Amino acid sequence: MTQAIASESPSRNLLVIAAGGLLSGLLTPLTPQLIDGIVGGSGNLRMALVAVPFAVLVFFVVRRCSANPVWAALIASVVTMAAFVCAVNAAIFIDGQAYGASKIMRNVLAGLAGGFVGAGLMALAIALLPAGPRDAAAWMRMLLTGTLAGALMAVDSALDLDLTSVLYPVWQAAVAVRLAMVLQRGQLA
Repeated sequence: MTQAIASESPSRNLLVIAAGGLLSGLLTPLTPQLIDGIVGGSGNLRMALVAVPFAVLVFFVVRRCSANPVWAALIASVVTMAAFVCAVNAAIFIDGQAYGASKIMRNVLAGLAGGFVGAGLMALAIALLPAGPRDAAAWMRMLLTGTLAGALMAVDSALDLDLTSVLYPVWQAAVAVRLAMVLQRGQLA
């Protein structure tokens, strides 16, 4: 199976990863309902569990697009869940700091902050993995993509989306594709 995926064209691989990102992004807003059935656990643990669909995708991207061992892909998944918690907390913090601004402006700023923190922590941690590229310029594209896609939080808010989202599918697909591109580029270097 791994050889079949590796032998596919890079553009087909990226389309599969983007589709996985869209799917994980559709599942993400639905997971809190499942997690609410879990008794106990801290708020941050429960929030981290919301990121499991995307963390699974990151595991496969790191495993398929780099020479990282399985343990490194598992670490990338755990870091993804931690980055999700940090991104949500950053968005909440910025929203609170923008008190008095219009709701749309608060959501744009909070989304930009959350996208930056989430993509930034993922990039930093995955760059430190054994086969992670150390080229900061390559990671900047992922950081920029995650930051700008975070602004879609304002669209979710404007449309009063609850069990669906524009932010998660687009953000997760875009960041997963950028991650794959960085890791594939690191393989060639």
